[in-house]
Amino acid sequence: MILHARTALLPQAWARDVRLVLAGGRIASVTIGAPPQPGDLRADILLPGLPNLHSHAFQRGFSGLTEQRGPGRDSFWTWREMMYRFALQLSPEAMQAIAALAYVEMLEAGFTRVGEFHYLHHAPDGAPYDTPAEMSARIFAAAEETGISLTHLPVFYAHGGFGPKAAGEGQRRFLHDPDGFARLVEACDAMARPQDRVGLAPHSLRAATVEQITGLAQAFPGRPFHIHIAEQVQEVDDCLAFCGQRPVAYLLDQAPVGPDWCLIHATHLTPAEVQGIAASGAVVGLCPITEANLGDGIFPAEPFLAAGGRFGLGTDSNVQITAAGEARMLEYSQRLHSRARNVCADTGSTGARLFQGAATGGAQALGAPAPQISTGAPADLVALHDPMGLDMADDRLLDRWMFGRDLGVADVWATGRHVVQGGRHIARDGIVQAAAKACRALI
Repeated sequence: MILHARTALLPQAWARDVRLVLAGGRIASVTIGAPPQPGDLRADILLPGLPNLHSHAFQRGFSGLTEQRGPGRDSFWTWREMMYRFALQLSPEAMQAIAALAYVEMLEAGFTRVGEFHYLHHAPDGAPYDTPAEMSARIFAAAEETGISLTHLPVFYAHGGFGPKAAGEGQRRFLHDPDGFARLVEACDAMARPQDRVGLAPHSLRAATVEQITGLAQAFPGRPFHIHIAEQVQEVDDCLAFCGQRPVAYLLDQAPVGPDWCLIHATHLTPAEVQGIAASGAVVGLCPITEANLGDGIFPAEPFLAAGGRFGLGTDSNVQITAAGEARMLEYSQRLHSRARNVCADTGSTGARLFQGAATGGAQALGAPAPQISTGAPADLVALHDPMGLDMADDRLLDRWMFGRDLGVADVWATGRHVVQGGRHIARDGIVQAAAKACRALI
């Protein structure tokens, strides 16, 4: 397959008239300044695909259905009860159907790899399936069906709160002991395609003790290692009551946090915690649309970036699935907080700063190659359509994609498969029908 881009973002700079040969799921060659030839596929603007470092795919099934207020004050914790009710009903077939829909929408948005933070392991009564990795197998099947690359992050979940407290009924599908969890990771390794990775994710300091977390890090070295942390003020208060430290400070003191780690949300930080995360080399996994939807708070991006901190972007609850929208929400939240503009940029383009940060930080967190258009790299490519036809070959294209409205995703190649054409996934219709059937039965 040969692809010609009028403009492409290469590792060294933007370039015009770039001709790529794709073979075996990789970019076989890149030629700059080459005119298009008959039979070439054509793109206006070509970018490397972005990683989505944090997804709970099944939550796509109730997107938009938690926006009615009940008695009293709504919060993350009231939303969580709705999520548990949905999760307790979900069959393996419905899991696969809804995950496939989420992955179709991610590819259409410009994500070519997803980090699936997967904790829905067991049958609705909490008993293991006859095949204990049944629900993880459905995630791998959805990734194969849609073409997205997968970093699968099976979740270790053992407790219901600091102390540790016993897990509640709503959490019965999530629970493992260390031996059972090790067997789950081994089963996931066996299912992974060549482009996939298998990491692991102790859910949170609420759901796993620090001894269990450090034990998992020692048992599975060198893998992507993700954890929810400091998402909610109540979580911070509960951790203080438990050990006298805030969650991030406690984790940094007690666990071997390093470049393989991804701290999801990390919303509520002190200046010392900001510096500590940056110094550790860990990636912060930011999900700005979900964090806004759940009322989590605003991440301190300005001091974190100034300290050299690394970040990536995720879609988390999948209430909306948009790569440009996650980047835009991150920047806009900072503008609202600081009453300034272009906060996440150092100098120059805000769009470029967000794109490059999300690309490199997301790839690090997911154990994947850094996204780039270069010979030998995976053929994970996103073509934007420019109906205005403005003669640009610079970072203003990323600004227009993230903060304007005239550029949109037209085509996507995922490990060389042309899975999005004309803005639509090639299997969209059947996948939407299967997901709609599953959701009608659940809701």
